[in-house]
Amino acid sequence: MATHDIPLFHLEKNPFEMGILSLSDQTTLELVNEKVRIPHRHDHYCFFFMESGCLNFSVDFQNIDIQPSSLLITRPGQIHELGFAKDPAGWLLAFDAHFIDEKARSVIDQSFVKVILLQLDEAEKTEVCTLFNLIYSTECEKSPANFHQRLLQTLINALFYKIVLIFQAQEDKRIQSYSSRSMEITRRFHQLVKAHFLLLKKTADYASKLNITVSYLNDTVKAVTGFSSTYLIQLEIFREAQRFLVYTTNSVKEIAFQLGYDDEKYFIRLFSKTIGTSPASFRKKYR
Repeated sequence: MATHDIPLFHLEKNPFEMGILSLSDQTTLELVNEKVRIPHRHDHYCFFFMESGCLNFSVDFQNIDIQPSSLLITRPGQIHELGFAKDPAGWLLAFDAHFIDEKARSVIDQSFVKVILLQLDEAEKTEVCTLFNLIYSTECEKSPANFHQRLLQTLINALFYKIVLIFQAQEDKRIQSYSSRSMEITRRFHQLVKAHFLLLKKTADYASKLNITVSYLNDTVKAVTGFSSTYLIQLEIFREAQRFLVYTTNSVKEIAFQLGYDDEKYFIRLFSKTIGTSPASFRKKYR
């Protein structure tokens, strides 16, 4: 049921700014299920790794099945909810952004892929399982020793580095035909849009920040992604609008204003053109 605010879950109560859960622990899983079945955001990252069984999630309106040997990454701000669980065995790891290496984190944050679901081969699965087990056993110690938190941080970074390497290898196969310059511009553009879409809504704004011409930015982004830079800016704006429409009771006028549009009719026209349906129809369908 929609509410005025989308719940935001924190890790503040955990002194180590992380949490890990064995998905085969049914008692703990049942308690968590009641919470995660409600549409919500996190202010942290989560890894959902399946050794066997299946978990179904909705992440920003995409239906995702996490099958054996798969790992789902949810990023801060993404709205998700649990659909169903079928004999799950694996791990849930939650950790704060500043807990991990910033450069490795940027690889995930600047990805063009909105929902990251990785399929691991047997060797990758074995390595990842080993790291999850080490993190779990270390966290269970709950030691006050000086280096205990540093050890946890090191292990989580090791896992994150491994996941980034897997992700990069899979991503490189997809984008290997593009120049490094084009990829860097497109990644930087994507990062800037995510950070500034509430205030900056024109391609020229982002071209200025990147110190390149509007036409060069348009041509580069179009070549790499297949979409115009204007469309990608609007897509980011209206993805946030979709979240508000489904998970809050705010009126379309209120949502338009929250997203920087004083003219409700103009907002509705742009939303309909970008998403393919009106805000009212989208709300009715998904609520």
